[in-house]
Amino acid sequence: MTAPRPPLDPVRAALDHALHALAGLGPELAGHANRIGTLLWSPPRIVIVGRLKAGKSTLVNALIGANVAETAALEATNLVSVYQEGAPARGEAVLLDGTRVPVPTDRGRIGHLPVEPHEVAYLHRWLPSAAIRNYTLVDTPGLATLTAENETRTRRVLIDGFEQTRTASVDADAAVFLFDSAPRADEIEFLRQLGFTPLTTLGVLSRADAFGEGALGTRNPLAHADEHAALLASRLVDTVMTVVPIAGLLAETSHTGALTEADARALHALSGIAPFDLIDLLDSEDDASVPPQVRGRLVDLLGEYGTLHGREVAAQGAAALNEWLVTQSCVPRLHSILSTHLAAFAAVKRAHRIIGELDRLAYSRPERDHIRDIVDRLRSDPALHTVVLFGHLEAMLTADPTSPVTQELRRLVKHPTPATKLGLSPDADEHLIMEAARDRLAWVHGRSLSTSTAAEDAALVTLVRTYNTMLGHPGHR
Repeated sequence: MTAPRPPLDPVRAALDHALHALAGLGPELAGHANRIGTLLWSPPRIVIVGRLKAGKSTLVNALIGANVAETAALEATNLVSVYQEGAPARGEAVLLDGTRVPVPTDRGRIGHLPVEPHEVAYLHRWLPSAAIRNYTLVDTPGLATLTAENETRTRRVLIDGFEQTRTASVDADAAVFLFDSAPRADEIEFLRQLGFTPLTTLGVLSRADAFGEGALGTRNPLAHADEHAALLASRLVDTVMTVVPIAGLLAETSHTGALTEADARALHALSGIAPFDLIDLLDSEDDASVPPQVRGRLVDLLGEYGTLHGREVAAQGAAALNEWLVTQSCVPRLHSILSTHLAAFAAVKRAHRIIGELDRLAYSRPERDHIRDIVDRLRSDPALHTVVLFGHLEAMLTADPTSPVTQELRRLVKHPTPATKLGLSPDADEHLIMEAARDRLAWVHGRSLSTSTAAEDAALVTLVRTYNTMLGHPGHR
């Protein structure tokens, strides 16, 4: 006897019901319902963006748990790659005209491209990895790279059109933004063009194991990077939800099974050497207890930080060393954010996009009145209220990101309970919640007397409904 399917979450259930209603309007609209349904049931897409050599492909390898993303100067490094779960491991080049051409792979890695790179919109790659079961990763070539062509490819797939390609495979619901030290103005501008909100953008401070003075400094670089990431998160509050420091090389090595018992034994054999002497030895060709080629492999796997600080742990064997690398890499924290906060807001963005798809159908189809009725029912469904608020937040971030209404919307979308939505402590009692809701409703009514944009005017109408619902009289406007 098969186990019963788990119940749908209320948002997906409402959208699924709406798509069934759309399909019932005729064969052509059934085709549109199936197309939009693919969007509803596919995992959220998370795009990895950042400058050339920011560590994007290294992070992708760590998140997937396999060494599949090219990190060297290969053809595929200069192309957008879409990774999703699927077996067997295979790849296709999606050309600018939408044609798909099989690409040879070897244990998940792309071989020689059968077409010229300039003909390729992106590479679509399937991997039998449970790590990417709940989201699809989109790896990009890099911003402001050595050639303008690389940046053009990223923009072409993620911003500037090729709508068929965008709709088919690379529309992203959230972004992971890699930078070192601090993001530059052009990087932040690029993020704005991608259209993500601070709730759907995660900042990553890369190469945390080399931060500040590095492995030989007086401060632990990981602790220093963690402190700096917290500072950046406060400064970039209008751009990212938070900033996480990541030691990418340690993450890649520990998550892809690259470390062996022989590596652990060789690393432990370097114990007892003073740090500065060890660095000199690592850069030399001198024969020692550990041959130069083995020392070189250790540096390639662990970097200076891992080589210096992992020597004593290595005495316990490769498993203990690998566990230590996982902890030092900070990837568990990243995984947690990806699978909870970022995934939740990505799902909200995806739901809002689906409502937008239905809206566009209403403008182009003779059944427009029926479709508008379906959309109106969705927008008035309490289960989708956060999705509606998110749509207003996106509009306000474009129209007036500094408006108090924008901040009001962000707080309501970000927090899960009535108390926290109102800026109260999670354990606030009912009396405080009601009093705060009345205060916010009065503020909204006052703000409505003098709005500055059409986006704000529309948002305030929804905010009135929001606070009236909290107060127990949702029919009031």
